[in-house]
Amino acid sequence: MQVAPYGSWASPITAQQVATGGVRLDELRSSDNDLYWIELRPQEAGRSVLMRRQPDGVLHEVAPAPWSARTLVHEYGGGAHAAHAGRVFFSSFTDQRVYRCDEGAEPVAITPEPERPRALRYADFELAPSGTRLYCVRETHPAEGEARNELVALSADATCEPQVLWSGSDFVAFPRLSPDGRQLAFTTWDHPRMPWDGTELWLAPVRPDGALGEPQRIAGGPEESIFQPAFGPDGRLVFVSDRTGWWNLFRWRDGVVEPLAPREAEFGLPQWGLGMATHTFLPDGRIACTYSSGGRDRLAVLDGPDRLRELDTPYENFGRVATCGRGADARIAAIAASPGAAPAIVLIDPEDGRHEVLRESRETPVDPACISRPRAIEFPTAGGRSAYALHYPPLNPDFEAPAGETPPLLVMSHGGPTAAASSALEPGVQFWTSRGFAVIDVNYGGSSGFGRAYRERLRGQWGVVDTEDCIHAAQSLVEQGLADGARLAIRGGSAGGYTTLCALVFHDVFAAGASYYGVADAEALARDTHKFESRYLDGLIGPYPEARELYRERSPLHSAEQLSCPLLILQGLEDAIVPPSQAELLIEALEKRGLPYAYLPFAGEQHGFRRAENIIRSLEAELLFYSRVFGFTPADALPPLEIVHAERLAAALGKRPAQRGQ
Repeated sequence: MQVAPYGSWASPITAQQVATGGVRLDELRSSDNDLYWIELRPQEAGRSVLMRRQPDGVLHEVAPAPWSARTLVHEYGGGAHAAHAGRVFFSSFTDQRVYRCDEGAEPVAITPEPERPRALRYADFELAPSGTRLYCVRETHPAEGEARNELVALSADATCEPQVLWSGSDFVAFPRLSPDGRQLAFTTWDHPRMPWDGTELWLAPVRPDGALGEPQRIAGGPEESIFQPAFGPDGRLVFVSDRTGWWNLFRWRDGVVEPLAPREAEFGLPQWGLGMATHTFLPDGRIACTYSSGGRDRLAVLDGPDRLRELDTPYENFGRVATCGRGADARIAAIAASPGAAPAIVLIDPEDGRHEVLRESRETPVDPACISRPRAIEFPTAGGRSAYALHYPPLNPDFEAPAGETPPLLVMSHGGPTAAASSALEPGVQFWTSRGFAVIDVNYGGSSGFGRAYRERLRGQWGVVDTEDCIHAAQSLVEQGLADGARLAIRGGSAGGYTTLCALVFHDVFAAGASYYGVADAEALARDTHKFESRYLDGLIGPYPEARELYRERSPLHSAEQLSCPLLILQGLEDAIVPPSQAELLIEALEKRGLPYAYLPFAGEQHGFRRAENIIRSLEAELLFYSRVFGFTPADALPPLEIVHAERLAAALGKRPAQRGQ
């Protein structure tokens, strides 16, 4: 083994491999014996490719390039396709219209062309048993004012205009039909709640003309979150509710709500995207489901109301699930991963857990010898509480550090903030650990997967609890001798970027940071962001504008004079969620302070980078940035990065003590 400083190790996991070595798998669904899913391909300019796998194993693109199946409802999208008897429907990213694609034919639009580009958007599709009608969410963007969300029915053959079925709420999701097509279930919620705060579940009869009868509210409310209603083969409605403090399964019929195998585990997810699915019905009526407990996912079959049987599989992370096949041959289809295996589409036997891999997300596998496996930790944090994280130690079979050196630490703050760190193999994490960085991915208070009470720790405390937890996570590793207290960095995207900026501005712990499209001004976000999140901060900070002073107090931008370390800022120029103006205002403040910083704007990128060349550029720039701050020489040949006020880097590094206090 070669002896070399941490951070300077040569790694086979390149930024090129991270960006182009695979695809992101999402939106898995089934129809008859076929499976459909979407592959986000960075190497094709971030195109979302709709794929179909037939029972004989034949795999092909439903619509070839340049078609991209992606909806912008809620800006985050999701639920962009559905299929029936080989006929496929999808939302086109280019114009947001819905297209029908028959086998061997070019896609044909079935929704009208809007007056303005992308003014009519569709998502969360549900096909009638006959395949002639398509139920979905439509989001209308007027020339002025807030977008309007409605439940509509579309004619599969475009023989009539879209029919509005429901428009009585700020948001609507999960339109789901009973097997006989006579009932429609759906969920709704209103400002200022988010879907994980409080939703309502409705059930309405479907009239012969396709309109809905009088809807009946059967569950949910301001303090109860409902997730993924679905009808079983017997016509009973199953849904997920957190009325017990945990997202658990329930069954409703004839006014009676029955819990199914209740436990302190999460059978639901925060609904950032539409069309999400954590459970599916097997042909005999049993339910296959995924749930999270202790930071790990499990796959199980509900054999009876109180009999939940966990399947023995090599996976501990599960995405969407569906049922593929009929009768005794039916299998559970899932997007599954583990700390040693990147996400893949797999078929799993519901009886014994035997599995078959259908599609790998990684075309270029990560060298197993370089995979740092996470250690789930619980650590003390502010207020006498505990929080959770995944710790990845540096690992490279060809290198070791000089005696006595401890590694630099990269603290990762996930987005959302109502999201969660995942232990699934992520080449973007291994990029750092294989170069000699320690990484800690923090499930700070407010993260999902640990029950409603943990999720609500962030209520009114955004920028406080999440930041404190990230700081204590880093300090816990420093105290154990697992990280260098003088070389701590923090990074995050979106809400994670906000936490990053709060940590750098309001505390003096980290020596550097990287903000990916992060929130610098909470007040500007409350004023300028899109409808879905326009009232999100009411719960995270306080009602706006009544709590305006608190917004300013919690905004890193308004206290930028306290920032004392170098910062890297990365921003998509077409971001409608955190607009580029946030980054530009932050840069003005950095200029006034004369602090070292680098700014990388990316044309054509929205919220989250999808293009391979931009993912590569951002990773390589971040590595070079840290090398300049921490004083090591990277083994990679990296393109230059303009660091403004670079002459002050040495002074910034020289000020760092061996361990910084809060």
